[in-house]
Amino acid sequence: MMNKFIRSAIKEAQKGMRQGDGGPFGAVIVKDEKIVAKGHNVVIKSNDPTCHAEVTVIRKAAKKLKRFDLSDCEIYTTCEPCPMCLGAILWARIGKVFYGCDKEDARKIGFDDEAFYKAFEDPFKTPLIRWERLEADGCRKVFDEWATKEDKTTY
Repeated sequence: MMNKFIRSAIKEAQKGMRQGDGGPFGAVIVKDEKIVAKGHNVVIKSNDPTCHAEVTVIRKAAKKLKRFDLSDCEIYTTCEPCPMCLGAILWARIGKVFYGCDKEDARKIGFDDEAFYKAFEDPFKTPLIRWERLEADGCRKVFDEWATKEDKTTY
């Protein structure tokens, strides 16, 4: 019998894909065996390349729970998270990821992220981005202000 949470992620993927919102990707966030949020890829609908299913559902769950730390939650997603989504999962502190398809399955249908994975091996050497550092001293002043800010919320 299929896991009910991954089944819900699949339904989200189908919904979004059939509506023309984006690719065939869906995700749900679960806390204490209950779905907190559902989401699907809305890259096309929103014209926002960051609106992958995992990022979308993390935003919804954080808003609903009124917190950015989702360490007591799990994410169920129809595909192995891409590097961007993995970053979002890490920043949300989600400790468990359940996924269906893998990056090879995604590549076979036109979603090839291999260049992105390679870029993370040494981001300053990737041909995908030109890097140039500017105004480090000015930027450091903002960092120094943060370091001494007494009423900050660390994350």
